[in-house]
Amino acid sequence: MKAIILAGGKGTRGKPYTEYFPKAMTPINGKPMIDYVVRYLNSFNFIKEIIIISDFNGLGGQIKNYYGIQKKIKFVQDSQSGTGGDLLHIEKELKNESEFLLWFVDNLCAVDIKKMREVFKGKNSSACIATRTKRKEETGFAKVENGLITEFKEKPLMRLQLSECLGIYMLGKEIIQKIKKKKKQKQVNLSYDILQQLSKEGKVSAYDIAEREWIDAESPMVLERNEKIVTKIIKQMGL
Repeated sequence: MKAIILAGGKGTRGKPYTEYFPKAMTPINGKPMIDYVVRYLNSFNFIKEIIIISDFNGLGGQIKNYYGIQKKIKFVQDSQSGTGGDLLHIEKELKNESEFLLWFVDNLCAVDIKKMREVFKGKNSSACIATRTKRKEETGFAKVENGLITEFKEKPLMRLQLSECLGIYMLGKEIIQKIKKKKKQKQVNLSYDILQQLSKEGKVSAYDIAEREWIDAESPMVLERNEKIVTKIIKQMGL
């Protein structure tokens, strides 16, 4: 199996920091964020190659310089045509793969990829998305009755009404064919242009991360504010 790390994007939410380095290179304990993802993926023996997609002609070149020549890592220039367009861009790299993993670089989580793969196969899915149904809130909440606060809850663990989707996907090779049918579009969004219809057909499964932590590391400020959670995630990753 091959794993694809999407490390492109303009990093709008991370400005002004991302004007000087790509989001993937955001430092965590002296190492770039992407390196935690790469090392975690390498801990699964069935992942044979990691493909990193980024704008290597721009700030993404810092990623390539960091790794240099690596036997197990391949670098592909961002196609600037959306998530789906990037996958179509590397079609030849995936031609012998029955399934592959797609990981958005700003997602930090020790997802059990082995179990996720079992769900993907067991449900006969075209896609499987990592999800969660519980979330530790960053702000305080209050219980209100008749306009009066009767109890305060400081940063509670909330059970969500809808499952929250992580940027970690397992995809079958048929996804590429679905994207091909949309290639006339300038931008092909994987979730809305491809997976939305497949979900109506019962072809998209969910793998709940349960008690595992997850953070959308959109900027250095988010990582700093959630230092304890980041430390816990890295520990769960075994790094």
